[in-house]
Amino acid sequence: MTAQRGPIRIRWWMFLYLCAFALLSYLQRTGVSVAAEAMMPALQLTHFQIGLLLGTFPLTYLICQIPGATFGRRFGARATYAGVGIIGMLALIGIPVAPYLFTGAGLFVALVLAQGLLGASQGPVFPLVAAVGQVWFPENRWSFINGTISTGMNLGGMIAPPLIMSLQGRYGWQGALLWLTVPSLVLTVAWLRYARNTPHEHPKVTQAEIDELPPPPAPPPPLTLVRLWAIASDRDVIRLAVSYLCMNYVFYLISSWSFIYLREVRHLEGLESGLAGALPWIGAAVGAALGGEFGDRFTRWFGPRWGLRLIPLVTMPIAGLLLLVTIHVSTTYVAVLALTIAFLAVELNEGPYWAATMRVARADTGAATGVLNTFGNGGGIIAGPVVGWLSGRGGWDAAFITGTVFAVVGALLWLFINPGRETTPAA
Repeated sequence: MTAQRGPIRIRWWMFLYLCAFALLSYLQRTGVSVAAEAMMPALQLTHFQIGLLLGTFPLTYLICQIPGATFGRRFGARATYAGVGIIGMLALIGIPVAPYLFTGAGLFVALVLAQGLLGASQGPVFPLVAAVGQVWFPENRWSFINGTISTGMNLGGMIAPPLIMSLQGRYGWQGALLWLTVPSLVLTVAWLRYARNTPHEHPKVTQAEIDELPPPPAPPPPLTLVRLWAIASDRDVIRLAVSYLCMNYVFYLISSWSFIYLREVRHLEGLESGLAGALPWIGAAVGAALGGEFGDRFTRWFGPRWGLRLIPLVTMPIAGLLLLVTIHVSTTYVAVLALTIAFLAVELNEGPYWAATMRVARADTGAATGVLNTFGNGGGIIAGPVVGWLSGRGGWDAAFITGTVFAVVGALLWLFINPGRETTPAA
């Protein structure tokens, strides 16, 4: 006789909701990047202006990482993710509506403000994923949870190019972005009905599931400025954060600019360009899941110090090399394949970065991962205008070479990171 499986644990349903929020966040942000190619001629925007517009998202996203994590710590994940869904929906409405209300410089300012609000709305998403994972899952699944959440976000990026191109063909770029507000509304309502902040609060969590989890941690001391500074200035937290900035420079280079590159340099058109633009995101989704799983396995085999650093030491230089391959091959689909594998190599590292930060910070996971993602999105702030300026002058090769440099530097920093050491922040 085969043993009967028990019911699916509620933590995995919570995990699926978190994946859905991650997917939605990247569907929204990547949707704007894809629509940007049609916005340029329609609104008479330059490459540099589009670079500034795309760079606004990571700027406000960065600014709201720590405040978002603090808000989530104070009010809980249930209320915080509901706010993410509602504010993001309003921001996404603002971008296609702005041309009906403004012209000239006023229009550009309105677009920047709407894009900035979209970035701010998503600030709490990923720091809060780490905090929720710490409460709902055992420690030996932290890398997997964070890596697979990143798979969700990359699936959002994968869906966006063909979806937006298809919707644009029927409704124009404005109608395409407006359609993206529908899943935001549905997900937010469903989350409010189902989610709870802890396993003990959820009416469907059984005692058997609670027994599988470690005892809930004691509430940490208030997050004072002194304590926050101690967390942010910890040597391993800051090295992880700077390395993550380098990794995310490459991430934003591929995620925000590969579609425009394929259209302008490789001359792909219509739905073909949308499908080709989706392929790197498929690689990223696969890479994030694999990286999360192998981050946990390597940690069990080699301990946290080498188990979590092996993946970035190998894969980030590979990603940098593949960026060089992309600009030097003559065949378009070989270039798409190189971009796809490069993105896969980059996203193998999401689980190790977040798991390492959780291990270092422990009770202060929300704040520490807020610092991590603050720096990470600094990579996007740098990449936006740099790549926009270089590509606008025909310097796509130089733009991709900067990605190679950042990838190598980010990998080397892992030689000085010890994920097995816990912080001892001031009270």
